[in-house]
Amino acid sequence: MKLIGNINDIKYSRENKNQDIALHISKVEYITHKKDGRFIQPFDLEIELTEPIVITGDQLARIQNPLLEEGEYEFEVYDKEDDAYVLNPDKQLSLSIEYDFDLDVTILSSLYYTVTVSNEEFKELKAEHIKQKKQQQKGRGRKGR
Repeated sequence: MKLIGNINDIKYSRENKNQDIALHISKVEYITHKKDGRFIQPFDLEIELTEPIVITGDQLARIQNPLLEEGEYEFEVYDKEDDAYVLNPDKQLSLSIEYDFDLDVTILSSLYYTVTVSNEEFKELKAEHIKQKKQQQKGRGRKGR
């Protein structure tokens, strides 16, 4: 995870002028809701990406949440389709930043990017994730034989 630019420039509505702000996201959490017995329960899958997703500031709008602490932010995420920006209610971004006064820098301390998917998409993502993990383990080899 990496932040380029000033995240405080992003306001409560999406703006084109925030294109110079960029978030490099290395981990995505996929969420789905399935019936487990009598109740609908959330299921999640966290995937570490080999190539980070880059979301620019023009795709974000801050969410007003009075319960957030100082340095914590939540954002709505917009998908860019041709020349239009379309709010994607299935994507959410939250992050925390801290300021180091000694070094005079802002540090991105945590970042959570969640995508809500259908049960079918979730099954496909999970199967692909398991397949990739098995391939990575095969490449390591065995020791001591």
